[in-house]
Amino acid sequence: MADGGRGELPLRAASANAVMSLKPEEAGLSLPNNVEAEQALLGAILVNNEVVDRIAFLLPEHFHDPVHGRIFDIAKTRIQKGQLATPVTLKTLMENDEGLKELGGAKYLASLAKSTVSIFHAGDYAQEIYDHALRRRLAELGEKINLEALNAANENEPLEQIASAEEQLYSLAETGRAEGGFQSFRSALVDAVEVANAAYQRDGGLAGLSSGMRDMDKKLGGFHPSDLVILAGRPSMGKTALVTNIAFNIAGIYERGERHDGSIGAINGGVVGFFSLEMSAEQLATRILAEQAEVASEKIRRGDMDEEEFRRFALTAQRLEASPLFIDDTPALPISTLAARARRLKRQHGLDLLIVDYLQLCKGSAKSSDNRVQEVSEITQGLKAIAKELNVPVIALSQLSRQVENRDDKRPQLSDLRESGSIEQDADVVMFVFREEYYVGRTEPREGTPEHADWQVKMNDVYGQAEVVIGKQRHGPIGTVKLAFDSRFTRFGDLAYDRDDRDD
Repeated sequence: MADGGRGELPLRAASANAVMSLKPEEAGLSLPNNVEAEQALLGAILVNNEVVDRIAFLLPEHFHDPVHGRIFDIAKTRIQKGQLATPVTLKTLMENDEGLKELGGAKYLASLAKSTVSIFHAGDYAQEIYDHALRRRLAELGEKINLEALNAANENEPLEQIASAEEQLYSLAETGRAEGGFQSFRSALVDAVEVANAAYQRDGGLAGLSSGMRDMDKKLGGFHPSDLVILAGRPSMGKTALVTNIAFNIAGIYERGERHDGSIGAINGGVVGFFSLEMSAEQLATRILAEQAEVASEKIRRGDMDEEEFRRFALTAQRLEASPLFIDDTPALPISTLAARARRLKRQHGLDLLIVDYLQLCKGSAKSSDNRVQEVSEITQGLKAIAKELNVPVIALSQLSRQVENRDDKRPQLSDLRESGSIEQDADVVMFVFREEYYVGRTEPREGTPEHADWQVKMNDVYGQAEVVIGKQRHGPIGTVKLAFDSRFTRFGDLAYDRDDRDD
């Protein structure tokens, strides 16, 4: 009896595997198709060759019946060459096609044309064929994923298989759109005018997402979809503090509604995805709470707050709870996995800004891991690809090399970027955070000396100030933006001015 019990499990497992590996036909299901739509479309093409121009997205492999795919391919090729495609002209070209012979040969071609009811519905027929092709492709992907998961000899880790599956599914979802290819200059002009109009209507004239800091927005015009923005600096300059300020400023004013193009999405602020590869989600949340509640983070962690501070802390936490800020604190993420998770976030919750802190902590593929420069190049190219694919700005933090410390002027420059070639090349914007206060503070002379008095004057000039040096901007000016920095709460903001005109 015991032996029989032990023998049942492998049998059940084998049975389950056998069912899971069944193809649709073997399980009594047929692959999605609509032969009548295929016939109707082919007939419309043979009657009016101009139909082909209206269904440019359709390919021969989208047809379920291989004979229909070949008829479409030959007809489309002739039409694109300026030649006529009719049952008569196709008859000679397909007289040796065995599949067509089984359907009746030339008579079948003639019947396609004769049975055409209306060419005006050709677009609908094409979309029907296309949709069924996507469903068949989805079924194939499911079978492939199933076989890879059941293959014990597969060298890929399960998480890598999941990332690969998500990438393929997202790619299929994107190709499910019939749009694409060339567009007229007039169409491009309309898009450009709409973007400019949206910026004109928006307070401050921004075309992109507002950072929440007026002077930075003036220089950048906001953060633009598909842009890769590199924010670099030496340790203790405040890179993470600045980017968390930006993240909250955008997520904190999020409003959803109908946009100017008729789509539904963010009409103010946005959904922010934050890959925190260095700090934990709890540490990042504490930092944001400290910034917004104006309570030092060490007080929050120790619970050492007075009644007023705790009240501000509690109210701020309640206000932040509804902010669409999503944090992933998985360390050493491969760029492929990072991309897959970003796609998933956009699909499930929407996505308007992606932040990566920081890019040197990402991993490339196994092939590039032996060459650090090649690996960083793969990572920056991957981040730029994510920005374009998801149509969102990506802000990636980056470390600077130690050579900054060896110069009298500590202001960073493009050549200070670690593995700078690929980072500078792939980025649309490169910015550096610089706080002279940090360096001046480390050179304090002994109190009571003349040198200390001079130092105090210099310290007063730079106290509470920071600079964002824009070293590269593909579509705008470079230069320096001065910001206020409160070291108690690691918070950046606009400097206070004596007058409203900030252009001087």
